[in-house]
Amino acid sequence: MAISKKNNKKIWYKLDLSAIVYPTLQRKDFSSVYRLSVVLKETIDPDILQKAVDIALRRFPTYKVAIRKGLFWRYLESNERPGPFVQPDIKNPCMPMPFKANNRYLIRIYYHECRIALEAHHSLGDGSGGMYVLQTITAVYLRLLGHSISTGGFVLDVDSPPDPEELEDAYMRYANAQVRPPRPGEKAYRVRGTKEPFYTLNIIDGIMSVKQVMGVAAKYNATITEYLNSVLLYALLQKQSNDWHPKLRPVKIAMPVNLRRFFPSKTLRNFITMVYPSIDPRLGEYTFDEIVIHVRNYMRYYINEKFLRGDITTNASTQKNPLIRVVPLFIKDYTVRLFYTKVQDRNSSAGLTNMGALKTPEDMKPYIERFDIYMGQPFSSRTNCAIVSFEDTLTINFASSIIEADVERYFFRKLVQDGIHVKIESNR
Repeated sequence: MAISKKNNKKIWYKLDLSAIVYPTLQRKDFSSVYRLSVVLKETIDPDILQKAVDIALRRFPTYKVAIRKGLFWRYLESNERPGPFVQPDIKNPCMPMPFKANNRYLIRIYYHECRIALEAHHSLGDGSGGMYVLQTITAVYLRLLGHSISTGGFVLDVDSPPDPEELEDAYMRYANAQVRPPRPGEKAYRVRGTKEPFYTLNIIDGIMSVKQVMGVAAKYNATITEYLNSVLLYALLQKQSNDWHPKLRPVKIAMPVNLRRFFPSKTLRNFITMVYPSIDPRLGEYTFDEIVIHVRNYMRYYINEKFLRGDITTNASTQKNPLIRVVPLFIKDYTVRLFYTKVQDRNSSAGLTNMGALKTPEDMKPYIERFDIYMGQPFSSRTNCAIVSFEDTLTINFASSIIEADVERYFFRKLVQDGIHVKIESNR
């Protein structure tokens, strides 16, 4: 972080290690935007919500910013323009976010009936950081309605200054392993489908009981995350076997891991890394029980402090390279975009993220029905799956830009076959 002597001493922030990639992938029909929403038990008052946004956002300096371009790197600069302004919700969320639109803000706040939704560009932070923003806005909104809401969980004190640790690039603090593990590179099975018209995002939500899903997962000796990963791999295997294909390929899930679970940090910026649970059908036909065992062993082998520290170090190695640091930005953009398109994006068949059980202050719980999270528009033709739970409500949100919903249908059919009661909602 640094302070400029120009423009009324505007504060600026370097993009964190993950954030560097997201603006590079920006194009007219794609933007790295995710959505978090909370469903309350009363209809939203947009005027009061706007006041809550104005009050709460001052507490989050790395979200009240615009993105700027330098000769070698992009950076975030404090944004004092009016806004962001709350808007009625739209049918197709997570639309591309041009950097010069919306008074240059990289967040949008929507409302519809009882729902408050926050959309954020991934260059600001990951879903955990965004959840602090959403829940703090919601807490201020409820206080303005006259309710007594404490701080705690994802609700921060809007009257206190930000902790310096909230603003840090936590990757660079922990990128200190003595080895840089190589990246898995084999091309994964890609779901083929009919591309939807421009700006169309198909949403399918499954709402169910946490206790019921936990009980089914326990029968497989798995956690909820392990079980749902296995169900998605199972669905992808079914999709591949039922489609025409020249040859079988591994099915892989790109799953972000919240590094705050393993490395102490209060950062509200990006602090995730990717793991890739996979099944290779070329080795033979897998039963669902075998898939669960494979996923469970993979998770418990790879998701630990030692392996994750090595992964962080691998990711940070390019940014630390003195030669790469002085390469002009347009060359960096071309190289990163080419690598992502030709290698990284082909390394997974679907995306899945699980934010887990959300914590809120006890006195805020009576006003909340549920939460939703959407990973946003996929970079290529596939589906993204996001999971979040609050109290006994577990929500699984699929987002896709193709017409076919075969993977989602196989996924929810398996849950029902396992005895889980699922309520389906969709914008289709």
